[in-house]
Amino acid sequence: MSNIDWIVLLFTLFAVVAYGVFIGRGQKSNESYLKADNKMPWYIVLLGIMATQASAITFLSAPGQAYTDGMRFVQYYFGLPLAMIVICITFIPIFQRLNVYTAYEYLENRFDRKTRVLTSLLFLFSRGLSTGISIYAPSIILSSVLNWNIYLTNVLTGGILLIYTYVGGAKAIAHTQKLQFLIILGTMAFAGYLLVQNMPNGIGFKDALYLAGKSGKLNVITTDFDWKDKYNIWSGLIGGFFLALSYFGTDQSQVGRYITAKDNTNAKMGLLLNGLVKIPMQFAILLIGALLFAFFSLKPAPIYFNERSYQYLKDTKPAQAAAFEKEHQVLQQKFNAESKAIIELKESKSVALSNKIEDFKETQSEVKNLHGRVEEAINNSNYNAEKTDTNYIFLYFVKNTLPVGMIGLLFAIIFLASWGSISAALNSLAACSLKDIHLIFKKELPDDETELKYSRLHTLAWGIFSIAVAMFATQMGSLIEAVNVLGSLFYGPILGIFLVAFYYKKITGPNVFLAAILSEIVVIAVYKFDIVSFLWLNVIGAAAVILFSAIGLLFYRAKALN
Repeated sequence: MSNIDWIVLLFTLFAVVAYGVFIGRGQKSNESYLKADNKMPWYIVLLGIMATQASAITFLSAPGQAYTDGMRFVQYYFGLPLAMIVICITFIPIFQRLNVYTAYEYLENRFDRKTRVLTSLLFLFSRGLSTGISIYAPSIILSSVLNWNIYLTNVLTGGILLIYTYVGGAKAIAHTQKLQFLIILGTMAFAGYLLVQNMPNGIGFKDALYLAGKSGKLNVITTDFDWKDKYNIWSGLIGGFFLALSYFGTDQSQVGRYITAKDNTNAKMGLLLNGLVKIPMQFAILLIGALLFAFFSLKPAPIYFNERSYQYLKDTKPAQAAAFEKEHQVLQQKFNAESKAIIELKESKSVALSNKIEDFKETQSEVKNLHGRVEEAINNSNYNAEKTDTNYIFLYFVKNTLPVGMIGLLFAIIFLASWGSISAALNSLAACSLKDIHLIFKKELPDDETELKYSRLHTLAWGIFSIAVAMFATQMGSLIEAVNVLGSLFYGPILGIFLVAFYYKKITGPNVFLAAILSEIVVIAVYKFDIVSFLWLNVIGAAAVILFSAIGLLFYRAKALN
């Protein structure tokens, strides 16, 4: 990067950290540190919810996801609006009425302490691991730009955001998320504009869309039903509904955003608006990935977007790399020529156009096959590389195409997006481990000053844990998919516990506790044997808790009759 880019990057990050420390100064109680004194208006709640969900993984990995697999990932969010309505009707009024610090406090009142502890542990494990993955996402940038060791950049990335998270708590997080998200949206929109402007002469937005469509990247809706298909309209509407219901209704990282609201109305407005704007926002981000495919169909593309990994292959197996590059050069020239020919012929609707599209698709398949062989060669080497280069596609475009100053700002927003989600996650992890695990086993509750000190120590401990997890994230492939798979392993049973608590009043604590354990075993077994795609795990987990609880109720009734 240029000196100007470095200045833009460092100034932006420093300003956000300083703002977070300033706005969060003077914390004197846990009510302020963990819940921001319940003073947040709806627009802060909205931006906090979106910033928590839209991590660096969203902006770094989602364009790469669309580049490789098309835009069908957007279907993952189709169940979101309906889930927001259910949460506003059922979840929020209960949490607000009980004035809880964590969602799991309610479970002790409804069931018993061990059910509260079990549910909180499931959350802590899943969210702790996914937070580590979120730290790894921006670490890729530092590692790539500075050519530093990825383990060092993990420590730097996680360590810097700990400063204002540790000091300022929920108040600092809420206000920095507001600032971060506004910068992010504006910068991503400008990056999309520059992407279209950097197309070859004579190629406009409609031409790029046409080419992306012919390459199969605009597959927004896929209606074919397949249990193992990750993204189709059925898994999105049903599996996505259950995942969103669990994530926004029972995941403390999200619950912690809207329980800081002034009242029920502000909490509901923030959540409902999130359901309305999330799908268009995700669509736009994925569209950038589809346009990137059109861009690299018309201009020279690298043989592998993760340049460091490919350089290792060149250094260790130069003959194999040379053969790959020779084949890539021929295919890339052919692919670029066919792409331009399709644009020139697209208005003709002639036989020549149809033939050229067939040639284009055949060459696209050959390019994909070569990429797969390069990837396999890298993964078979001794280099500790990522399994794919999906997370580097947008990053490569930023580094090699955007103007001076804009590169630094784009890198900064990936850090800001990461910090927004990670800081909220650390705050929620600290609230749960403190309130649901630590303090409930103490005979005497500490005073406000001591409890605040405990909260900060828990925040620090989870920050260190998440950095440690980031050290093992290199083998997870597409990060946006890895986070969602990880969540789906645990969200279903957690959601099932809450659904039983809300709607099945006859179920008791011992019953649902056993049902939750059995359901988690079922979910892990279904995933292990690859029976269905991961989105369905949310449905299976929730349904299993309800089913096992119902069976348990029959068993207890039969026992009582005897």
